[in-house]
Amino acid sequence: MLKIAWSRIYRHPLPENHRFPMIKYDLIPEQLIYEGTITSSNLFEPHPLEADWILTTHSADYWHKLQSLDLSKQEERRIGFPLSNTLVNREIVIANGTIKAAKFALEYGVSMNVAGGTHHAFRDRGEGFCLLNDIAIAANYLLETRMASNILIVDLDVHQGNGTASIFQDNESIFTFSMHGRNNYPLKKEKSDLDIELEDGVGDQIYLDLLEKNLNLIGESFKPDFIFFQSGVDVLESDKLGRLRLSMGGCKSRDAQVISYCKANQIPLVITMGGGYSPKWRDLLEAHANTFRTVQDTFF
Repeated sequence: MLKIAWSRIYRHPLPENHRFPMIKYDLIPEQLIYEGTITSSNLFEPHPLEADWILTTHSADYWHKLQSLDLSKQEERRIGFPLSNTLVNREIVIANGTIKAAKFALEYGVSMNVAGGTHHAFRDRGEGFCLLNDIAIAANYLLETRMASNILIVDLDVHQGNGTASIFQDNESIFTFSMHGRNNYPLKKEKSDLDIELEDGVGDQIYLDLLEKNLNLIGESFKPDFIFFQSGVDVLESDKLGRLRLSMGGCKSRDAQVISYCKANQIPLVITMGGGYSPKWRDLLEAHANTFRTVQDTFF
């Protein structure tokens, strides 16, 4: 059974220029239920995560700053959102949603979080709309509890997962793989275990060939026993921040490659939604919904 993390707190109110990307957290499950891809029984609502698990990934000093809303103006600008208790609580819930999804993935083969993929959060700071790194927290949870030993993070958001790369730079149990725009945010890239930097304008065929080749190479050498997939849809040609030229079908094929790889190799998979900033909100909703549809078609 497909289990999907979703919470009302995902709707955190934001300034006007960020409002639609947050509305999508309601529209995605509504669309999937309406069309019959899922039912309400597929959804579960996570609770806030205990601080001890956050501290496996983030520094105590940074965590204290978030709890006390004591970030400097510069630190807050780097995040890009006005800091509030609601925003901090939202990220705590998202992190637990990804941990709970990991447990469901071990049981059912795959699980998903309607939010998550906050890959710009570093151990000691937030960046790029990310306060806490949910995938890093969940990966450390699996290692600490010995539920997994070789974890592959496949980050296909158009922006490099710089926070994730930094957090795991010296961890041999985690392999970080990021395919992202060379000229896109962040300006200063971190070093993942494997970075594939794409020039502006890359389309479906080049992208899909690179993904297939490198996913297979990583699988042969690293032999993961668990995979996290950051499935940001800002790779779409219509995305206002992406700079790539993937079609709707190309984005769906990208998802299918990762999902089918996990199914064929019996590797538990957690998918987080990541970014998407298309002004064509129907494109944004359709691309995200395709990820859920592909999971249902492949696994169930």
